[in-house]
Amino acid sequence: MNIHEYQAKALFEKYGVPVPKGAPATTREEFITALAQLPEGPTMVKSQIHAGGRGKGTFTDGYKGGVKFCPTKAEAKEVAAKMLGNTLVTLQTGPAGRKVQTVYFTVASDIKKEYYLAILLDRATSRPVIVASTEGGVEIEKVAHETPEKITKVFVDPAYGLADYQVRQIIFSLGLTGAEAKNAAKLIRNLYQCFWATDASMVEINPLITTPTGDVLALDAKVSFDDNALFRHPDIVALRDLNEEDPKEIEASKHELNYIALDGNIACLVNGAGLAMSTMDIIKHFGGNPANFLDVGGGASREQVVAAFKIILGDPNVQGIFVNIFGGIMDCNVIAQGIVDAVKEVGLKLPLVVRLEGNNVVAGKKTLADSGLALVSGDSMADAAQKIVKLVA
Repeated sequence: MNIHEYQAKALFEKYGVPVPKGAPATTREEFITALAQLPEGPTMVKSQIHAGGRGKGTFTDGYKGGVKFCPTKAEAKEVAAKMLGNTLVTLQTGPAGRKVQTVYFTVASDIKKEYYLAILLDRATSRPVIVASTEGGVEIEKVAHETPEKITKVFVDPAYGLADYQVRQIIFSLGLTGAEAKNAAKLIRNLYQCFWATDASMVEINPLITTPTGDVLALDAKVSFDDNALFRHPDIVALRDLNEEDPKEIEASKHELNYIALDGNIACLVNGAGLAMSTMDIIKHFGGNPANFLDVGGGASREQVVAAFKIILGDPNVQGIFVNIFGGIMDCNVIAQGIVDAVKEVGLKLPLVVRLEGNNVVAGKKTLADSGLALVSGDSMADAAQKIVKLVA
């Protein structure tokens, strides 16, 4: 789960990570109240969407920049009016863009130097890793590709926690000394506590800045949380903005289905994440394009299969469906009955290819054969993939 910058900064403040003073607004009437909380002087106006590259983005009406510096609060109010309700297009949103439904006013900081700092989970070592760089304010992927020597990684033992020597290692790599080093050390420790206590999968500050007075501030904030741990954090769940999520993915979560929309035209309904990945790969191998990742899990019910079909058909780009089931715990006949019920309920007219294998597969195939539905059976995964690609083409 992702949250907005203004929400992430409020969370940072809770854990003692300093940020510039700011206030959000969701309506033009709230501009006055939000700006009243800030001192007079230079003000930043920042569009709040779940996507990066806002500063370089362009609104669909031609207005450029989703992050603006304004010399006065009066100008900040005018700029915010141009952003709110407008659709911002960035490299991460795709051409459709995202509608800006919240703007965030912050005090414009006096920047001495910009840095990059993030904490995320390294899956290879099963440990949190702190990533730091002197090259802040730019895409970290670009830095990693062009100047990898400017990136420092520190792996933290989750059983012990962040050690003092590791904090010193990070500060040394950033070249900080004196008051800056002392303030940065406190920020790094508090940021790690925020990451650990909230079950975050990533906290990122880009840029982290120093000021001429020696302060160290999180000028931007991006936080993502582990969905599997959200049951422990109702306060964080309350921050969820459904306007920023795909309606199909929201509906899938209600039925405990793992769904991610893609840009292809062949929908996949599979049990198991590994098989789902393989299914998408084999569709691509035979010249097709998967429209989604959809894992119904190891013990899906008939009702979940019906819900999955309805979600798939909610994507107007879908031109065919590939059901690929390997029954281990799952009963193939339960899936087969779910397919029959779903097709009849939604009145499916698109090509449908089904490959069943495993637990109770004979009964499952008989259920499909006796249904009278116009579906195609696949003898193997490769055979089924080739058939659906050909039918869609």
